[in-house]
Amino acid sequence: MAKSKVAILKTSPETILEDTHRLMNLAGYQTVLDKKADTALKINISWHYFYPGSSTTPWQLDSVIRAMKRDGYDPALIHGCHNRTVVIDAHLGERENKQVNVTDAHGLRNVHLYEGEEWINVRDAVGDLADDFLVLNQVFPKGFMIPKRFIGENIIHLPTIKTHIFTTTTGAMKNAFGGLLNERRHWTHPVIHETLVDLLMIQQKIHKGIFAVMDGTFAGDGPGPRCMVPYVKNVILASSDQVAIDALSAKLMGFDPLSDLKYVRIAHEKGLGCGDVSEMEIVGDVDAAKENWGFVGPFKKMTFASRMQHKIYWGPLKKPLEWTLKTVLAPWSYIASVTYHDLFWYPVHMKRVKKILGSTWGRLFANWEEKQIPADDLKSSGWTDVGKEPAKLTRNALLHILKSFRLIGMAVTESPEFSARRRYKSSK
Repeated sequence: MAKSKVAILKTSPETILEDTHRLMNLAGYQTVLDKKADTALKINISWHYFYPGSSTTPWQLDSVIRAMKRDGYDPALIHGCHNRTVVIDAHLGERENKQVNVTDAHGLRNVHLYEGEEWINVRDAVGDLADDFLVLNQVFPKGFMIPKRFIGENIIHLPTIKTHIFTTTTGAMKNAFGGLLNERRHWTHPVIHETLVDLLMIQQKIHKGIFAVMDGTFAGDGPGPRCMVPYVKNVILASSDQVAIDALSAKLMGFDPLSDLKYVRIAHEKGLGCGDVSEMEIVGDVDAAKENWGFVGPFKKMTFASRMQHKIYWGPLKKPLEWTLKTVLAPWSYIASVTYHDLFWYPVHMKRVKKILGSTWGRLFANWEEKQIPADDLKSSGWTDVGKEPAKLTRNALLHILKSFRLIGMAVTESPEFSARRRYKSSK
């Protein structure tokens, strides 16, 4: 049996386009993704505001699209793919993170799974495989829905290298969480590791091909996926093995994948991928794969919000509060999250964002609209000029506050507890 292969390369703005093309081919993506099938580029938005290391970068998305076009994939069969959560506005996020700039420039379809897309019961999609789920049948005894369009599609996950307060690290496997589970996916948080394994089983059943291109130009340490300390690390990874790419990225951060990451260990033991770095075939910049960044992880300097979440899902607040998250009272938690993260944490820690904007990647992000390479230019290796460092981070404080209050309203009106009731009334 062939070893799981993970490609890794050191990169820079000057070479990112050429490097990504080489990376994807080193990882053998053309043997995995059928050119005749539709391909979903599963964009990761962990925060609707730009925060380095948190969400899919515009150059990550752009370079993957250009690589596919170079290799003969039809752009008409490629689309951006977004999910929604009650605390993250995907439309705001794709603008603030400049992902929509990329999909628009290439003329790609931009699919928001929660807007006009058909969802079907998971058992209708995977059949008897559902009997093998570790936890999802217990969490959702009446079943749950998945996007019908995923069946028979290729999918390319576009995660970043970062830590996570629920799963220690997050990457390709976690990127399926928002897209595959419809409403009430927060019910799975107490058993999040097993949930990710169940979701990988579903993916391997329904998708034509699965691939991941992970961005480590920025990487985040601390209480991710939002409240992190960002670092410039200048690496990119790719693999058709979602377990393997998550394991190698975790090792780069300084974790032992099989010991520290339960979701990787379970998936490895079930034969869904390789979580043992010593058993992988690592190609590209092999020395880069040996780096150890010494990240402290998400649990040593937790925020107030992350401490409370741990107490609710696994600690002393589980009995008195967790039940409310499965009732019409659940929006209290969404309001609390938006209030804490958007109105308090982000404005207070803006200096971290401004500092990173002084890096070459930060300047490329800040100047993206001016420096974006024409979509039909498939020969450029990257950006030799990323522009000047912005004099200041331009965010109007009042506008930010108004947006945050709108998001608090969205957290209630778009919550599954209320939206499900609206659908029920409209169907009568």
